Amino acid sequence: MCIRIIGASNRRYARIGDVIVAVIKEAIPNSPLERSEVIRAVIVRTCKELKRDNGMIIRYDDNAAVIIDQEGNPKGTRVFGAIARELRQNFTKIVSLAPDVL
Repeated sequence: MCIRIIGASNRRYARIGDVIVAVIKEAIPNSPLERSEVIRAVIVRTCKELKRDNGMIIRYDDNAAVIIDQEGNPKGTRVFGAIARELRQNFTKIVSLAPDVL
């Protein structure tokens, strides 16, 4: 669950590529992350459509984020599902882990 958007003073919703502060609501057993832990994450997919400069509109079926550390590197070793091309500038390691880049 999103708590705060990093770098935005009073923006209500996060978009693709935004870094957020979030809390873990549900965790699988024997994972390094625990329930109610506060983490940083970057948004990689949203149901709300994204309009690119060339006029193309992209919309995903779900909302998804990748957990990152303070330097912006992903904490995990796998990324499931497609991610947006807009992440290439700032999050190259996440893009290299993803199976599809749209």
